[in-house]
Amino acid sequence: MSKIFKNEFSPNYVSPPGETLIETLETIGMTQTELAKRTGRPKKMINEIIKGKATITSETSLQLERVLGVPASFWNNREHQYRETLARLKEYDELQSNLDWLKKFPIRAMNRLGWIQIFQDEVMQLREVLNFFGVASPGQLQNLLEVEQVAYRKSARFEVDQGALAAWLRKGEIDAQNIHCTPYDSKKFISTLRGVRSLTAEPPEIFQDEVERLCAEAGVAVVFVPELPRIRVSGATCWLTPHKALIQLNLRYKTDDQLWFTFFHEAGHIIRHGKRAVFIDFELGKSEDAREQEASDFAADLLIPPLKYLRFIRQEDLGKRNIRKFATEIGIASGIVVGRLQHDGILPYSHCNNLKVGLEWAKE
Repeated sequence: MSKIFKNEFSPNYVSPPGETLIETLETIGMTQTELAKRTGRPKKMINEIIKGKATITSETSLQLERVLGVPASFWNNREHQYRETLARLKEYDELQSNLDWLKKFPIRAMNRLGWIQIFQDEVMQLREVLNFFGVASPGQLQNLLEVEQVAYRKSARFEVDQGALAAWLRKGEIDAQNIHCTPYDSKKFISTLRGVRSLTAEPPEIFQDEVERLCAEAGVAVVFVPELPRIRVSGATCWLTPHKALIQLNLRYKTDDQLWFTFFHEAGHIIRHGKRAVFIDFELGKSEDAREQEASDFAADLLIPPLKYLRFIRQEDLGKRNIRKFATEIGIASGIVVGRLQHDGILPYSHCNNLKVGLEWAKE
């Protein structure tokens, strides 16, 4: 069960620093008129400060310190806290009228994954969502989603939860910001991919850290982000800066062949399709976008050299033994060969699946 966090204290009223000022004057027996004379300020201004209509400036706080013996820092802090609380109360009222935004995102699922906290107060929950997305208000969040939705390629076979997808993409961006990358170098990244290819036969506890490290050295942040319900996505690619790219992956298909194909597919976008586009892959190889096919061809050819693949499929025996032998010869995981044969219709999807490696998220 998700933990329910107690509400933070949210006052619905705040007293102006002028109330403290009038209490101080009453304590020492000084009138507003005398304070005005001693500070050199108009009596009207002193009265407006007391009513909260005028601000206690840094200059005024120094004058109050000399006349009243109360440190200027006290008056500055009192004024700052008052103005900040006023702003928060105003924001609270504005957020109160935008609570429908909470229905757009899988709040409980995001909490279970540790991305956000749960609050009983819906306004505070909305604040938490805004903090997660790094925007100041629902209006800015709407603008952000509208820009991102231009890149969403909706599948013809099912509906995508846009709020969940936006949250998943945002988590990838957050994680990538914490990965230090050297400036992107295309030649180095291509060379890195050849090295990553050899890691496909390694277990996750070895390949994950190595993939992240090697790609970061070439200017690409690779992040593995658990999927949210109904995002229908296997991977995504974008450029965070002109010198830093992002490859975001999950375990939607739960097998090594799909994960590796998705990784190299996304890498193909980085190498071939410029720095302005955002690619979100719902069903690899089933898009009308020619760039998606180019990325898929790049992944397929890099994983299994075309000429070697043609020679292999001409064999009469494409059983498990020969699949393992061929995979060893070209230096990749056997499951990748099985996935390619199944995709090309050479091998039924019911055959040789035990050569694939099942993947799941590690439990913390």
